[in-house]
Amino acid sequence: MEKTNCNMKTYCLLMATFLFIHISSFAQKNKNRVIVLTDIEADPDDTQSLVRLFLYSNQIEIKGLVATTSCWLQNRVNPESIERVVQAYGKVQPNLLKHESGYPTAEELRALIKKGLPVYGMKGVGDGKDSEGSDWIIKVLEEKDDRPLWISVWGGVNTLAQSLDKIKKTKSKQEAKRLISKLRVYTISDQDDSGLWIRNTFPNLFYIVSPGDYYANATWTGINTFIKGIDNSTIGNSWIAENIQQNHGPLGAEYPDVAWGVEGDTPAFLSLIPNGLNESEHPEWGAWGGRYALYKPEFDASKKGSSIVTIAPETRAIWTNVNDKYTPYIAKTYGRTVKKDTITFDDYKATLWRWRDDFQNDFAARMDWCTMSFEDANHPPVPELTHSEILTVKSGESFSLDAFKSTDPDGDNLSYLWFHYPEEGSYQGKINMGAENVHIVNLKAPPVRKKETIHFILKLSDKGRPSLSRYKRVIVTVMAK
Repeated sequence: MEKTNCNMKTYCLLMATFLFIHISSFAQKNKNRVIVLTDIEADPDDTQSLVRLFLYSNQIEIKGLVATTSCWLQNRVNPESIERVVQAYGKVQPNLLKHESGYPTAEELRALIKKGLPVYGMKGVGDGKDSEGSDWIIKVLEEKDDRPLWISVWGGVNTLAQSLDKIKKTKSKQEAKRLISKLRVYTISDQDDSGLWIRNTFPNLFYIVSPGDYYANATWTGINTFIKGIDNSTIGNSWIAENIQQNHGPLGAEYPDVAWGVEGDTPAFLSLIPNGLNESEHPEWGAWGGRYALYKPEFDASKKGSSIVTIAPETRAIWTNVNDKYTPYIAKTYGRTVKKDTITFDDYKATLWRWRDDFQNDFAARMDWCTMSFEDANHPPVPELTHSEILTVKSGESFSLDAFKSTDPDGDNLSYLWFHYPEEGSYQGKINMGAENVHIVNLKAPPVRKKETIHFILKLSDKGRPSLSRYKRVIVTVMAK
């Protein structure tokens, strides 16, 4: 009997180990891969964004950290500033591992630090203009990995431009097409003159940008724009000091004060974080990094900012600004816990700032992980549906959305919020959600004359401190009778 029990325990241990390895391997294969191009030291916000990025380095596979130039930093690159943040990260990495697995070592991140050429824009593109950074992009692209490679551009993009130029000149048309098809680019506007060159020269390249250098017209500024009519405290200096900079260990201590705008580069990777809402291959779906549509924008020569970047009409469709019509939910003191506000916003920055409190709270919680034990810190809830995330119903048919199986790793009480996101689907009409703050909502498919799609979002939040949220998107196809 003892031998049998021993064998059973051994079998269970082996099975648990196998499942852990299998799940870890699956998670690794499904991580978004990213190479960052940063004009670090042109503005303190690059350092701010690095601090946040490293807190998600177990969920995003960082493949390169390249110091580059920009219109604001034209003649030098600063890899040593990336190294400084990596060093601080290394001091808190052991504690981060108490909360989630998969955080790389500081040595692994340090090996990814590369340099672009210390020249501006197209001066760094052409024969003989290779750099450590441009060669590294090609090397990573050539790896036997079918996953897309995101280039998260926080400054100038000439290092990528040189990679593309070399690929075009040295690879067969078929191989060049294959490599370029794996690229996904998100640039924080145009911070040198090579961005426009890339878009014109490689018309099929997946490219997210609010073009030109007039930043007031960019979706990404929703991360730090003061919005009249809402609570903006989570981007305030006192919030940053309390939740990020002070008493959060060496990494928080490296987070600099705001100079021009807090974390203007962070939207370039926010949509790569696996939170149940983000779908990086679908910029047209709303996510932490904003929402974007694929079209050729009209050119407005008056939208010229203060930099030296050349602006010109787009010659192709790009993923760029698109509006959300958004009415926030606000807390009620009595009765149903939430209600819709009396103010509605209709603009492109709202596609990003509507999630701002959620991703700021998530950032604050991970900063706590740098110093706190698992028991003392908060961790995100786990939404789970009782049905598929893809449903098909007939016009007029009743159906339910149910997140009854949702849990929280800390045992916190959970709050539910179901809502229709009309801009994501084809159906634009209003839908009565009933009591949208319960785990199950009972709905009736609207009458339609043709097939329509409807996107419903579940926002699941805990009552820990800070409150954390995760999501589920349910896509319902309504068939005409």
